[in-house]
Amino acid sequence: MLVEAAHAKLNLTLAVTGRRADGFHELVSLVVSISLADHLALHLGQPLGLTCDDPALPVDDTNLVLKAAAAYLRHRPAAVIGRFHLAKKIPHGAGLGGGSSDAAAALRLLNRASGAPLGIAALESIAAEVGSDCPYFIRSQSAIMRGRGGRLEILSEAPRRALVGRKVIIIKPPFGVPTPEAYGLLAKAGVYRPPAQAEAELAAWVAQPAADPSLIGNDLAAPVFGKHLALPVACDEIAQKEGVHFRLTGSGSACFAFVSEGFEPTGVRSACVAAWGPGAWLADAVISG
Repeated sequence: MLVEAAHAKLNLTLAVTGRRADGFHELVSLVVSISLADHLALHLGQPLGLTCDDPALPVDDTNLVLKAAAAYLRHRPAAVIGRFHLAKKIPHGAGLGGGSSDAAAALRLLNRASGAPLGIAALESIAAEVGSDCPYFIRSQSAIMRGRGGRLEILSEAPRRALVGRKVIIIKPPFGVPTPEAYGLLAKAGVYRPPAQAEAELAAWVAQPAADPSLIGNDLAAPVFGKHLALPVACDEIAQKEGVHFRLTGSGSACFAFVSEGFEPTGVRSACVAAWGPGAWLADAVISG
């Protein structure tokens, strides 16, 4: 049996600079991995398949783990296969990249089982066939993500050091926000950030990485918050009562905030439950890569 951790990600910034002819969007985003992770096991010598400890998650060909396995087999038909088992910790529909990270973990597992593993660039190319942000999760290193998500610039040492080890609190209501819905809302508004502005804002942070990069903003926040009012209402309440400012990650519905090492999230948890009911979810984590 082989096992891989599938780490969640945070979009600390997300500038959407326009819509492509293929219907996808161009983005410029600062992305980091965090300690929150699923775990994917590959039981060798068994028929290809998937089981999961979360009964709400589909385990058929619509799951990105099996889509990733199918993509790998297209390139390497004689690859060693087996049965995957997924232990879920990352909530679905949160903008934390759980499904994409699971897919990348599947590719890494199949590659490890191979007698002649592919290189990183080849794995990232296969991952791009599975989903827009799947290539990021092959390495799960702090990076600037461009295009549909497949063009990655790994952060240099100084800005990476400024982020790794920082503590974050993540909150999520009982509902998710499908990625197509979030981008569809933005497309309907038709308001995009100029590419030169997006690049300049991120370059300024890279030059002074002690600043809070999340202040650059997430262009999906306005349309998502405009439709799902439970999100901004709770975030405003927490900011007023606890002094903690949460921001949308990815397409949501999860939001994150930087906090100090000794921060106690009891007040934040109570506010989330008061706003969203017992289905509210909260986790603390550190930036890991």
